[in-house]
Amino acid sequence: MNEFTQGLDKMLPAEQTHCLGILPSQLAATSDAEQLYSLLTDYNFIEAKLSASGIQPLIEDYDLATNLDIVTSDRKADTLKLIQEAIRLSAHILAKDKTQLAAQLIARLMCFQIPEIQALLAQAKRQKKTWLRPLTPSFTPPGGRLLRTLTGHTDWVQAVAVTPDGKQVISASSDHNLKVWHLETGTELFTLKGHLTYVNAVAVTPDGTKVISGSWDNTIKIWDLETGTEKFTFVGDTFAVEAVTVTPDGKRVISGSWDGSIKVWDLQTGSVIFNLKSHASFVQSVAVTPDSKRLISGSGDNSIKVWNLETGKELFTLTGHQDWVKAVAVTPDGEKIISGSYDGTVKVWSLITREQLFTLGMHASFVQAVAVTPDGKRVISASGDKTLKVWNLETKAELFTFINHIAPVNAVAVTADGKQIVSGSSDKTLKVWHLETGKENLSFAGHDDWVNAVAVTADGTKAISGSGDNSIKVWNLINGEELFTITGHKDWVKSIAITPDSKHIISGSGDKNVKVWNLETGEEIFTFTGHTDWVNSVAVTPDGKMAISGSGDKTIKVWSLETGEELFTFSGHADGIKGVVVTPDGNRLISASGDQTLKVWSLGKEKNIFANLGNFLTKNQLFTLKGHESFVNAVAVTADGKWVISAGRETTLKVWSLSSRKELFTLAGHADAVTSVVTVGTKAISVSDDNTLKVWDLLSRDVIASFRGDSALKACAVAPDGVTIVAAEASGQVHFLRLEVIPNPGFPSPL
Repeated sequence: MNEFTQGLDKMLPAEQTHCLGILPSQLAATSDAEQLYSLLTDYNFIEAKLSASGIQPLIEDYDLATNLDIVTSDRKADTLKLIQEAIRLSAHILAKDKTQLAAQLIARLMCFQIPEIQALLAQAKRQKKTWLRPLTPSFTPPGGRLLRTLTGHTDWVQAVAVTPDGKQVISASSDHNLKVWHLETGTELFTLKGHLTYVNAVAVTPDGTKVISGSWDNTIKIWDLETGTEKFTFVGDTFAVEAVTVTPDGKRVISGSWDGSIKVWDLQTGSVIFNLKSHASFVQSVAVTPDSKRLISGSGDNSIKVWNLETGKELFTLTGHQDWVKAVAVTPDGEKIISGSYDGTVKVWSLITREQLFTLGMHASFVQAVAVTPDGKRVISASGDKTLKVWNLETKAELFTFINHIAPVNAVAVTADGKQIVSGSSDKTLKVWHLETGKENLSFAGHDDWVNAVAVTADGTKAISGSGDNSIKVWNLINGEELFTITGHKDWVKSIAITPDSKHIISGSGDKNVKVWNLETGEEIFTFTGHTDWVNSVAVTPDGKMAISGSGDKTIKVWSLETGEELFTFSGHADGIKGVVVTPDGNRLISASGDQTLKVWSLGKEKNIFANLGNFLTKNQLFTLKGHESFVNAVAVTADGKWVISAGRETTLKVWSLSSRKELFTLAGHADAVTSVVTVGTKAISVSDDNTLKVWDLLSRDVIASFRGDSALKACAVAPDGVTIVAAEASGQVHFLRLEVIPNPGFPSPL
C-alpha cells in the first residue's frame, strides 16, 4: 500500500476524499480480495479515510469485505473483523479527537499476535508529531460482548427504549433531555427538549412512530419520532412521573408516580381513563401483559400489584421482596412476571398461580431494571453494582455478566431480534452489547472502582495505584503487569506517595487514616490517626523523614516516618485540603484547598515575621496565592522549585512564581475539572474529568500531546525517565503511556 499512500499525497484534498470514498467499493465490485484486504489492514488508509470521511464510512468499508464474502479466508475475515470492531469500540473517542486513532488501535489490538495486525500497529507507531503511545492493552479489546459506547448526555441516563424495528434507541436523562440514536451507526439523530427537569422514563409505541416520556416535572410528553417534535403533553400528575409504558395495542399510556398512583391515559385524547390508588408508596415501574388486559406495577412499598386494565380493579398483590420493587417485566407468553428490587434480587412470579416461582439470583447492589428477550428464554438485569447479568429463565442459571460501565446501570432494553441489548448508566453513557452467548467476556487488569491516585518509584521500576475499591496495587512499570495488591484501608484510597528510597508507600484514605506500607512485602508499618475527615492528599519530604497529609477537615498534618508520631498540624484554610506538595529543597509545603486558594508553609527555619510570635501555626504559614475562582484540586512544583502549577474545577491550570508570589500565566484547554497535575523538566502533565491527559510545554504554553480515556482521568504520575507516564481512570484502569517526542526540524524539544 506504499504506492497508494504516495499517490494519495500527490492529490488535492477533494481528489483524496473522492479516491478514499470509492476505492474500497471498486475493489469489492471487482472482487479484488487481495488488494481490498491489503487496503483495510493499512494504517495509512485507515487514518486517511477517518480524516476525510469520518468513522461510519470507514466501518462500512470492512462490511464490504466480510458481508459480501469477498475475503473468503476465515483467518483474514477474522482479522478484518477485529480491526473493524476496534474502530467501532473507539468511535466515541475518535468522534471527539481523530488524532487518538493510533493510541486507540494500539491499546485495543496489541494483544493480538496476528502478523497483519502487528504490521498495522508498527505503522501506527510512526507518527509525525509528538504523541502518547500506550504501553499496555488498557482499553476494551475487540472480540468481546461490548459493541459500542454512545456519549452525548451530560447527566445520568435513566431509561432506554428500542424501536420495534430495532433501528433506533431512545434514551432519557437527568440532563432534562431525551436523545434518539441510530443503533447501527451510533449516530445521535436528534435531541428531544421540553422537560423542565429529570426525565426518568421512556417508551415507544408499538407502531414505532411516537415516544412517550415521563419526568420529575410531573408531566408526560408525547413526541413524533420522525420529526423529533413534541406533539402534546399529558398534565395531571401532581408528583414526579417515575415510570411509563404503552399497551401493546397502542391505545393507552400507563404512568407510575411518586405519589403512589398509577394513571391510565387515552393516547389519542390525553384523558385519564383510570387513576389507580392502592400502593402505599411511590410507583417505580409498570408493565403490561401482551394481550393488553393486565397491568403490573412495582412500588416502594416492596410489593407488586396486578390490575385489570379493562375495569381498573386490583386483582392481587405479590409480596416477597425486602425492599423497593424498582423494575417489572412480563414474559412474551404473558405467564410470568420478572421483578428487580433494591434488595438486590431478581424474582420470577406466576401470573397464573399468583405466587413466587423462584429467585434467579442476586446482584451486589440494588437492581434498577429488568428485561426479557423476545423468545422468553433469557432475563437481563441491570444493577447499581455497575453490571448487567443475563439469566437463563429455564435453568435459573446466570449465563454471564457485562462489565464496562463505571457507575450504576439504570436501564436496559433488548432489540426485537434478541441479538443486542442497550444499557444506560449514571456514567452518562449508553452501551450496546452482543447478546450471543458465544462471545467472550474479555477483561484486563485493573481496579474494581475508580483509581484515585498513582505514583512512581524513584528507581523507575514500579507504579503504585490507589482506588475506590479500598485497595492499593503495585505494578511493574516496565511491562505494566500487576505484581500484588495491598489491602487494609476501610474506605477509598484517595492518595499515594512513595519515599525517595522506593521502600515505603504512604496512602491516605476516606477512612480518615494515613498508612505506611513496606513496598516490597506489602506489610503495614504504621497507621497515622488524627484526621476527622477524608485524607485527600499525601506527600513525602525529599529526605524521606516526614510524611504530609491534607484532609477534608481543613488541616495539614506532618508525621515522622521514623517514629510514626504526629509532629505538628497546620491550620488556616477555610475549606478542605485537596492537594499537598513539598518543594524540592524540602523547606516549603504548598497546599491546595476547596477555599480557592493555595497556601505556602514553612517546613524549616523560615518563618512569617509578620505573624503573632505566640502562634506557631501562623508563623509557619508564609503566604497565600489567590486567583482561582473555584476548588483547587491539584498542585505541583517544578524541579527547580521556582514555579507552582495549580489546577481545579475551573478547567484551567495556573502557573505561579514562588519568588514573586504572582500568577505568571494560565493554561486553558481542558473542558472539565482538572483532577491532577505533575511536572517534569519544562513540561506539565494534567488530567481531567473531561477524560483527557494533556502534556504542556511550559515555555511555549502549548499542548504538545494528549491522550483520551474512556472515562474521567483522576490522577497522573511521571517516571524518572521523563517520558513514561501513568494515568488513573475512573473506569478502574491504569494506563501506561510513553511520550514519544518528535522534534520539529531545527527546533528540538528537550524534556
